[in-house]
Amino acid sequence: MSLLRLGVVIVTMGTRPRELEALLASVEKQDVPPARVVLIGNATPLIDVDVPANVTKVPLEENLGCPGGRNVGLEMLRDSGGVDVVIELDDDGLLIADDVFRKVQQLFAEDPKLGIIGFRVADEHGHTARRWVPRLRADDPMRRGLVTAFLGGGHAFSMPMLRQIDLWPAEFFFGHEESDLAWRALDAGWKILYEPELVLQHPKTSPARHAVYYRFTARNRVWLARRRLPMPLIPVYLGVWILLTMLRMRSLTGLKAWWGGFIEGARTPCGPRKPMKWRTVWRLTRLGRPPIL
Repeated sequence: MSLLRLGVVIVTMGTRPRELEALLASVEKQDVPPARVVLIGNATPLIDVDVPANVTKVPLEENLGCPGGRNVGLEMLRDSGGVDVVIELDDDGLLIADDVFRKVQQLFAEDPKLGIIGFRVADEHGHTARRWVPRLRADDPMRRGLVTAFLGGGHAFSMPMLRQIDLWPAEFFFGHEESDLAWRALDAGWKILYEPELVLQHPKTSPARHAVYYRFTARNRVWLARRRLPMPLIPVYLGVWILLTMLRMRSLTGLKAWWGGFIEGARTPCGPRKPMKWRTVWRLTRLGRPPIL
């Protein structure tokens, strides 16, 4: 088995200095050192951030959002030609074991069609919330297997996969960018593995505490459908999510923001349309999540 070269991308807005310091320390203690680590400062100069010698700081004048910021790091690693696998981590995450990178390296080396590995996200008490399990049946977060989705907070990408399917949809800014990338990967024949032994510790917070979350969630869901679904599935997918949202919504402010985002998603350009093949629809269905949910 050839030893794959690992790269790491971390995006920060400079608002979590203690958490970022702890994350960088947990990356440095891994028993397989990464070839390169890129730290992206989204609209932050990174002047006060002390980093190990192998970390490249890239301050951006503009906040490009999570996917846009990550793309800057991914492009650097892709264009360098010195990385086979990229690990992306939230700046408030923490690797609690020192063999995470070694396991990632082994998993990709064993299966050349493995495109994405999703980590298990757990809070400081070791609990994994249902929304952090990338499958509909989320009662057992320790169940390993092939899935149709992954969490943006902690995951690893095959660089050959990224060269084939391209990078994050930067225009999404925040929300559902993982679904867009996952659907493209599956449509191109790559596998997504959920590996619960790879743990990223992450504080238990809800993104729905911000009104902008509802706007981006609704807008990007419409964009996702317009970009990636076969035409007959678009109204079904959006209809299901309208119904689910109306049943779950408890905030009038959130409801107004959600409908504003939905209308924005329907009226504004969504980027190039490349719907998935019908055989990919069937593949997602067999994996337990048909692309109407």
